Amino acid sequence: MGEYEDIFRASTDDPEAFWLRAAQAIDWHKPPTRALDDSRPPFYRWFPDGELNVCHNALDRHVEAGRGAQPALIYDSPVTGTTRTYTYEQLRDEVARFAGVLAGLGVGHGDRVVIYMPMVPEAAVAMLACARIGAVHSVVFGGFAPRELAVRIDDATPSVIVSASCGIEGKRVIEYKPLLDRAIELAVNKPSHCVILQRPQAEAAMGENDVDWAEAMQSATPADCVPVAATDPLYILYTSGTTGKPKGVVRDSGGHAVAMCWTMPNVYDVDTGETIFTASDVGWVVGHSYIVYAPLLAGATTVLYEGKPVGTPDAGQFWRVVADHGVKSVFTAPTAFRAIKKEDPKGEHLAKYDLSTLRYLFLAGERLDPETQRWASDLLEVPVIDHWWQTETGWPIVANPAGIELLEIKPGSPTKPLPGWDVQVLDEAGKPVEAGTDGPIVVKLPMPPGSLPTLWNDDERFVSSYMSAFDGYYLTGDGGRIDEDGYVFVMGRTDDVINVAGHRLSTGGMEEVLASHPDVAECAVIGVADPMKGQVPRGFVVLKAGVDRDEAQLRAELVQLVRDQVGAVASLKDVAVVAALPKTRSGKILRKTMRGIADGNDEPVPSTIDDPAVLDALRPVLRRG
Repeated sequence: MGEYEDIFRASTDDPEAFWLRAAQAIDWHKPPTRALDDSRPPFYRWFPDGELNVCHNALDRHVEAGRGAQPALIYDSPVTGTTRTYTYEQLRDEVARFAGVLAGLGVGHGDRVVIYMPMVPEAAVAMLACARIGAVHSVVFGGFAPRELAVRIDDATPSVIVSASCGIEGKRVIEYKPLLDRAIELAVNKPSHCVILQRPQAEAAMGENDVDWAEAMQSATPADCVPVAATDPLYILYTSGTTGKPKGVVRDSGGHAVAMCWTMPNVYDVDTGETIFTASDVGWVVGHSYIVYAPLLAGATTVLYEGKPVGTPDAGQFWRVVADHGVKSVFTAPTAFRAIKKEDPKGEHLAKYDLSTLRYLFLAGERLDPETQRWASDLLEVPVIDHWWQTETGWPIVANPAGIELLEIKPGSPTKPLPGWDVQVLDEAGKPVEAGTDGPIVVKLPMPPGSLPTLWNDDERFVSSYMSAFDGYYLTGDGGRIDEDGYVFVMGRTDDVINVAGHRLSTGGMEEVLASHPDVAECAVIGVADPMKGQVPRGFVVLKAGVDRDEAQLRAELVQLVRDQVGAVASLKDVAVVAALPKTRSGKILRKTMRGIADGNDEPVPSTIDDPAVLDALRPVLRRG
């Protein structure tokens, strides 16, 4: 057996010993004597008798170990032309002072703080300051619509909101304060204060309950770390639900800290003193886990990037960041690389930069199509590692564990389950299927440390959403298969499986074929209602920059490609060439919204949309036929 197999088996044969051993990597105020409390399934709790402080583990302990002068966080902002480096000692001092600001406003252990911030260092400072004093933070993506922000304010009931005067999205300056003021008007639960970071791009008008960040920091008394129970919540992160009411995913303190510390060297192969660049946003789970918490818990250097993969100012910015900061591992979403590929299909920007420190590219957040994987692999000449996880899980379920053993890469698969994750594919009766058979992907309970213990103030919804479909299993909501080698293939959300004349077909499989065409930068396939066949697939493709093709001929080629590789049963006869696809701010294509519009429904614009104009331009195309 290889090293991966040995470690995976150790995690399944004796999870108690495995995770207690992993817990030794962090500092405990009161070390746990046992790993798992399984007395009340499905409400499993990790390290139930342990006490710790996550901020101490992320900052203070590294300073105390003599590494206070090491870079902790590098702020790189091409949209403002700013780069700033915080050492561990500087970041600890900044966080302690802002924790003092919050404490001075009455925030204490267990209180909630909503953070509505752009990609600036102060966002990470605010998160860690909450952890320092035992408060629970809930980050809402900066620029979210007032009504959506108000819903989250009412659910989390924060005593304080931390925000900024504005954010910068590409070339647009978005004023946050009017959005925040309107959200507070709409909310039933009003915060006592709002702390506002004034940015020079747009200064906010302050109200009577507003506190200026810079002024408050000048007079604040630094706060010490407050030990909390390992089972106390560290944060709430809202994810969309089928009912329209967002689900507040809870992350516990101890399990999260242990899982984050374990993944940095074992999955991402990033050790103390090395640098990871995670191109995401603190509003998403990727930003929580791999911009803020995991790198700092592991004593690494993290890059916080305020910009886009393209357009700020060009498609070479990721390469510049790697070269400027000596990055070892890059982590972003496949859509970012499709955007780079569309703008710079030959990778000409790459030649300007020294990428000798780069060892890996990790991609997650949506399915990685084999064509994008091949393009990135050929361009960078490093392993391109797809991995699969969710807001609910907090860290990867399936990945190629680069720091343990780099396994064979199979395009289309995020590789194998990581230690602690018992991944299965079941049939409708809840029985495991044969290798290679498609079905819903589930995780056998208990899930490992760091996964959600419940939803905020909604145990009933936690059970009905995730635990009720198959007894003893967490329902991921994704479908796919596991091959005879144990590789997991995630083909998309189970509602992206369409039924064409009785044949169940994966839209992800069809997208894979369309994406393989040399002229296609990115694509989406949705199933739309059809009176004869139940559903039929419709394809939408965005072409690479500089491609000038006869659309009728290209459509014919794409239809034939799917017919050749999926079969005539796919019935894909409708492919539209479009300028752009509607996406969330994290880069996920809004397939469900597209499907609803195509089916003639009065589909609302999702709160997570990046650019509503893209969806507006696509509506007439979706509605025809």
